[in-house]
Amino acid sequence: MKTLLFNILLALLWVLATGALTLANLALGFIIGFIVLGVSRRVDAPGRYLSNWWHCLRLALFFLRELVTSSLRVAHDVLTPTHHMQPAILAVPLDAKTDAEITVLASLITLTPGTLCLDVSTDRKVMYLHAMYVHDEEEFKRCVKSGIEAYVMKAMR
Repeated sequence: MKTLLFNILLALLWVLATGALTLANLALGFIIGFIVLGVSRRVDAPGRYLSNWWHCLRLALFFLRELVTSSLRVAHDVLTPTHHMQPAILAVPLDAKTDAEITVLASLITLTPGTLCLDVSTDRKVMYLHAMYVHDEEEFKRCVKSGIEAYVMKAMR
């Protein structure tokens, strides 16, 4: 977490040094900061943040694909006269253990059109979801576990 904050600080310093506050320049500063941190890291120091970038990128790409496909599915259902919805509330067992993993997972599920995280059990072993398109409950649970939860857990570890 400290390395991420330091990377953000380096990106902000880059923006100050160049004098251009744009999203592209901030992203460039973040990439340059990432490279600087990778080069300056000690060989024997653990570099979880630096070695985890690939999993974070895969999570972002997976989520973007899910966001687009689910948006198109919901838009199609709204615009056509026949509704294909089969809503359900499901109890999905969690492999995610930490508060951060559960929070990111719940947030990404809620941001995806057609799904909503309703609650997490007090023992943090089950997440309750509402989904608009559930044709097979077990298949839906498998998709959540092998899809978004697996990507989140790889990116967060």
